[in-house]
Amino acid sequence: MDVEGRRRGRLRVYLGAAPGVGKTYAMLGEGHRRHDRGTDVVIGFVEVHGRIRTAEMAAGLETAPRMTLVHRGASFTEMDVDAVLARAPAVALVDELAHTNVPGTRNPKRWQDVDELLDAGIDVITTVNIQHLESLNDVVESITGIRQQETVPDEVVRRADQIELVDMSPQALRRRLAHGNVYAAEKIDAALTNYFRVGNLTALRELALLWTADRVDDALDHYRAEHGISEPWPTRDRVVVAVTGGPEGEVLIRRGARIAQRSRGGELLAVHVTRSDGLSGVAPDVLARNRALTESLGGTWHAVIGDDVAEAVLEFARGVNASQIVLGATRRGRLAAALAPGVGPDVVRGSGDIDVLIVTHEHAGRGRRDRPRRERLSPTRQVWGWALAILGPAALAGLLHVTRDLHGLATVLVLYLGLTVVVALVGGMWPALVAAVTSGLLANFLFTPPLYTWTVAEPENALAIVVLVCVAVAVSAVVDQAARRTMDAAHARAEADTLTTLAGSVLRGGDALPALLDQLREAFNLEGAALLRRDPATSRWTYLERSGKDAPSDPEHAGAAITVGEDLLLVLHGPPLSAQDLRVVNAVAVQVEALLERDRLRAEAGAARAERERTSMRTALLAAVSHDLRTPLSAIKAGVSTLRSRDVTLPEKDQQALLEDVEHSTDQLQSLIDNLLDMSRLDAGAVTPHRELVALEEVVLGAVDGLPETRVTLDVPETLPLVVADSGLLERAIANVVENAVRYSPSGSPVQVCAGEAARHIVLRVIDHGAGVPEDRKPDLFAAFQRLGDVPVGQGVGLGLAVAKGFVEANGGTLEAEDTPGGGLTMVLTLPLPDGRT
Repeated sequence: MDVEGRRRGRLRVYLGAAPGVGKTYAMLGEGHRRHDRGTDVVIGFVEVHGRIRTAEMAAGLETAPRMTLVHRGASFTEMDVDAVLARAPAVALVDELAHTNVPGTRNPKRWQDVDELLDAGIDVITTVNIQHLESLNDVVESITGIRQQETVPDEVVRRADQIELVDMSPQALRRRLAHGNVYAAEKIDAALTNYFRVGNLTALRELALLWTADRVDDALDHYRAEHGISEPWPTRDRVVVAVTGGPEGEVLIRRGARIAQRSRGGELLAVHVTRSDGLSGVAPDVLARNRALTESLGGTWHAVIGDDVAEAVLEFARGVNASQIVLGATRRGRLAAALAPGVGPDVVRGSGDIDVLIVTHEHAGRGRRDRPRRERLSPTRQVWGWALAILGPAALAGLLHVTRDLHGLATVLVLYLGLTVVVALVGGMWPALVAAVTSGLLANFLFTPPLYTWTVAEPENALAIVVLVCVAVAVSAVVDQAARRTMDAAHARAEADTLTTLAGSVLRGGDALPALLDQLREAFNLEGAALLRRDPATSRWTYLERSGKDAPSDPEHAGAAITVGEDLLLVLHGPPLSAQDLRVVNAVAVQVEALLERDRLRAEAGAARAERERTSMRTALLAAVSHDLRTPLSAIKAGVSTLRSRDVTLPEKDQQALLEDVEHSTDQLQSLIDNLLDMSRLDAGAVTPHRELVALEEVVLGAVDGLPETRVTLDVPETLPLVVADSGLLERAIANVVENAVRYSPSGSPVQVCAGEAARHIVLRVIDHGAGVPEDRKPDLFAAFQRLGDVPVGQGVGLGLAVAKGFVEANGGTLEAEDTPGGGLTMVLTLPLPDGRT
């Protein structure tokens, strides 16, 4: 309800993977069904794009009048929100939810218009393609190579009361396209070759299916929460694998993956429970390998914190609506399992409707041999601990014997207890036990009547001595455990600090692998570290990367060698590393493997991107050759044919006009071919500038030569410093920029070319007073084969500014676009001045 008590309208969205799948047709069909049932249905805005069947489906439904706006000399029609609100239908059909409205309308986006209709209580049925969702913009660009300029926030679509996926196989959609049911005939070949490739359509279809499936999951979770349903509903198999970090982890993950793959849409989720104090005792490289395996099998990795492992696993499983939990059989021996059965029985008891599978493995029942060793105290502390345990009770006994008259038995026992605690703090558990027993014996012999005998006459004295020994033992155990846990925490903190530093070097460094090796060498005071690769043919080791002057060249000369991957070793040279340090090094090895994989994937992505750009350029080149080059050729052919014709006698004036047309078309053709060749050179990286000192005013004069003097005004002082540039490339770049400005500038407004010196740079500005370019479209100015809005003004294939930018950057400069005050576009060309100029 809104503030006036009106019901907010309901939103229904038809979601498609690509244009042409039938979203608008389905929306109109739903409109007809509701209209036939007596519902008041009005078309707020539908664009049929020349599709006959869509236009036929729109017939018979009332259409609200549109509003007409003029923008940059062209007329556009948009949905008239006020007209629809005034009509106040029960249901409005509004096509293309992500559409950007023409400037001058009330709202910049159509989804905002739809929101107004919903606020007024009007139900809206609309359409949108998956590529227009804001969160998927980057993903769609990586798939298709095209960045969508019109997007809609995901939350707008997620708020819809109903979302219906309009699906169609890629092959069926391509057949529709080929039959002319989607685009006009002249656009079909380019569409099939570029955007509507089978791979693109398959990937977009999968995106749409996954996004819709997530929306269904959200709706199910909302329903369960709304109705207080805590038990899981196994709508699809979600298999949770509890991973402890033990040697059985890989077996459990693979078993869980096989179970998840038995049903279509099954999910694998691996979860590791970490104690709240952070002292899990699990090697980070083991968890990293388990995580990598999970992700390679299509699953997801999760880490939760909890001191009760069984409860943490169950809580996680219920939260993700799991259908099964996979646990490993306990590694405890028979006696240990009898005393403490482990996590499995607790999970089974609390699982409820969730199935629990206990998987046996080769380590089951063999005891926890992988338990980390207790941290040993330093030799110095051990010596001092045993010295205090042996000499301390005797020394304290002598002191107390001398001052016998000043204290009683209770004081003696308390002092011996304090001594035992001190021994536990210094030397650990075993020296404290010796000190406790020795203290009890001495207290009995020297201070308990009858003196100097082992006999205890009073029962309470005997009880006091027994309590002394027991309390001393218990306190020693607690103190020893606390001290060791403190040391464990310090080691864990040191490991975390080291790994954080290493990870930071990776994130900050431009070249991650050398930075990682440098940090590893510094962290452990190593003399050298290297990553070696073995040649499978010769079995010889070669450096892939190294750090330090004494980096080992083969495993035989290394102090430690850690396997990173197949035929890859991380080798270290320097002081021996403890087991605790090797755990960190193993974690670094996992990071190295991830870095290499990332670099490989990045290289493959770069190659794929380059191939996609080359394919796009080849396609655009074919389109240019078939269209833009045909126009001047046709003019040349027509002029020459007319002049050579013997059937027609032309006056001298007409002959001169035809010759001028032929010459003009030849110049156009030459310019087009030059730009195509230059773009090919730039794309192949074959542009090598021959830079020398040149005068900018001479280059500018050469660039504007041939243009009408009335169309260009120059303000380039001769006193400007010389610049270092390739005069030929620079002249071509300036000529392209000026010609482009002249083409799009009004005939009565000349283009201004001015230059000046600023901050050790020469800045050249080419100023026109044409229609200008919107801010969000300025990056597209320099894209190859791009004419903004595809406006057929003049001739060209959209390469002039792309070639100009490439040539300017080859000369070490920059080319950018700015708005001209009062309207128009200013191209700013910046060139650096040579160092050491006078």
